[in-house]
Formats: sequence, C-alpha cells, structure tokens
Amino acid sequence: MSHTEQHRWAEQTLAKIQRKTFHAIQQAKDLPFIPYTVKDHQWQEGPFDGLCWWTNGFWPAQMWQLFAATGEPQYLAEARHAETMLDQAFADFDHLHHDLGFMWRISSGFDFDLTGDPKRRESTLFAANLLAGRYNPNGFIRAWNEDKTGWVIIDCMMNLSLLYWASEQTRDPRFRLMAQKHADTVLRHFIRPDGTSEHIVVFDPETGAVIDKPGGQGYGAGTVWSRGQAWALYGFAISYRHTGKQTYLNAARRVADAFIPCVCKDWLPDCDFRQPPEPIVKDDSAGAIAACGMLELAEVLGDTGEAYRTAAYAMLRAMEAQHADWSEAYPAILTHCTGAYHSQERHIAMVYGDYYLIEGVCRLLGNTKLRW
Repeated sequence: MSHTEQHRWAEQTLAKIQRKTFHAIQQAKDLPFIPYTVKDHQWQEGPFDGLCWWTNGFWPAQMWQLFAATGEPQYLAEARHAETMLDQAFADFDHLHHDLGFMWRISSGFDFDLTGDPKRRESTLFAANLLAGRYNPNGFIRAWNEDKTGWVIIDCMMNLSLLYWASEQTRDPRFRLMAQKHADTVLRHFIRPDGTSEHIVVFDPETGAVIDKPGGQGYGAGTVWSRGQAWALYGFAISYRHTGKQTYLNAARRVADAFIPCVCKDWLPDCDFRQPPEPIVKDDSAGAIAACGMLELAEVLGDTGEAYRTAAYAMLRAMEAQHADWSEAYPAILTHCTGAYHSQERHIAMVYGDYYLIEGVCRLLGNTKLRW
C-alpha cells in the first residue's frame, strides 16, 4: 500500500482516537489514580505499587502525543494532572524500579521537550539519576527490588532512553555510557542466534556471570515472548539513534526480521511465538510496540527500510480493524492485550497498548516531535 493510502488511514484513525480520548479523559480527570486497564467499562489502576506502578507514564504520554499532533489544550491539561500525581511516587522510594523511563521520560520528559517547563526537566533528571543508581558495574541495570539483585529483563532496553536523554541534557557522558554498557550486555546474553530474545537473564551480581534464563512472561524458558521481542526491537533502534553504533542497528534489524514471519499470517501477534496452538492468546501491545520500532527503523534506513514500514502499517491496521473498541462507553481502545501467557490478564485493555497505537499512528503521519 502506498504512503498516501497509509497516511489517509492514519488521518482517519487519529480522528477516531481524538473522539475516543475526549470521553476517556472525562472518565479519568477526577480519579485519584492514573488509568491502567478497564473493568466494567470503568478505568482501573494498576494491581499493586500504587503510583509506582510501571505503566503510569503512558497515560500522560498519550496526551502529549495527541497534543503534539493537534495542539488542543485538553491534552496538555490532562497530562499535567497525571504528572502531578506521578511525581508523588518519588517519595515512595522502596517501590520504584528500573521502569523509570516508562514513567518519566514519556511524561515529564515529553512535557519538557514540548513546553520547556524547567520543573518537568527537573523531575525527568531526578528519575534518570535514580535509574543510574540501579547500574551494576558488571554492565547491567538491575530490574526489580528485594532479593533480585542480579535480575535483568529485556524491557529495560526501552528505559535506556531516559539515560540517553539525561546525557544530552547535562552533557555528562556517564548516563550514556551506562546505557551502552547495558545494551552491550543485552546483546551478548539476551539475543539468540536466530534473532529471538530472552525475557529474563539472571546474573551473579558480584561477578556478572550468567546464572539462569527463566521463562518470564512468555510460555516458558526458551520460548519467544512477543512483547519482549518488541521491547528488544524498539530498544535497540532507540540505542542506535542516540549512539550511532552500527551493532545496535544490526541487532534491531535481526530482531525485527525474526518478528515479522511470526505475525504475517494475520498481523496480530500471539502472546508467545512458540505457544501451543490452543488456547489462542494474542497481545495487541506487542504488535503496537513492534510497529513503532519498525517505523523507527524505516525512518533511519530510508528506502531500504520500506519492508519495516509496510509490516508496521499492517499490524496497526489489523489491530484497529479487529481489536479496537471505538464506543464512547468503553474508555480504552485496544481489547486484546495480555500481561503474561500464564496470567489471568488475557485479552484486556492496557494503557501502554493504546499509547503505542497512538504513537504508531502519529509516526505514520510524520509527527515525530516526541522521541524516546
């Protein structure tokens, strides 16, 4: 399909998103929490950790993407409302984790990028310093808390964006060097020869030796959790943009080239690409994340990246056509997000699935003011 036809579809879909978001904001604006999922047609918060729940940056990020695309003040107002709540999480230090990039880079960070508000810069840099504090000198950023001192997960490839941003803002290379060391470790120990990715690698925190590679949120050890594959794809593409290191671009392409054959039958990713035939478990969020990563690759590669743009468009259009709820009563959009293969959170709404759908649509329209 031509770029003109893709652009036309994206314009039509953005109009639907705007109509939908008007009602979603009405339901969210008086809540004492930041939306995560939907139950009984009502917004629900994350299942634990309160304001420290890892997805809490995605709701304001949706607002910033739409504000950047339209300039409508309702999006700025709702983003700021959510950011004010989110900043309260800094006081709950024990529950913060490596997902500080998901939380502040795309909320306060996007705010600063668009508005120049110095308070938003301060919050984002504070988050970057907290993330840097999780760096283990053996070359990785610790994911979780308590006894998981050597646990690393593929998701953190996206959080590196916060460290790259901090280096660019402060002209201090420490943040970038930590991010690169982490990316190098992931490249060595997560990405398999066939381009698929582990979800979790457990390192000895004293020596850096690999201890285990458990199954994580996919079907089991050695399988291919599709959202993890998407995190790896987009994460390495982001690392390439910030560093220019060819190894990161090569890694992103290898991961993308492994992703596309797994989805091209219907363009709706399974939760795990090696899951059993039954039950059929889909994950819209994996497709939306991967689509954004492929659009990043297409932009970087130019004409040689056209296949990635085509695949990204196919995934976004399939999700919009088959898994989107455009009714006014239901506040979210995508309906087939899945937390983990063995979780009860199957085929539900998740705020980050909607965020990446919106980002993908905006990217197809050429709106790239906001970058990870």
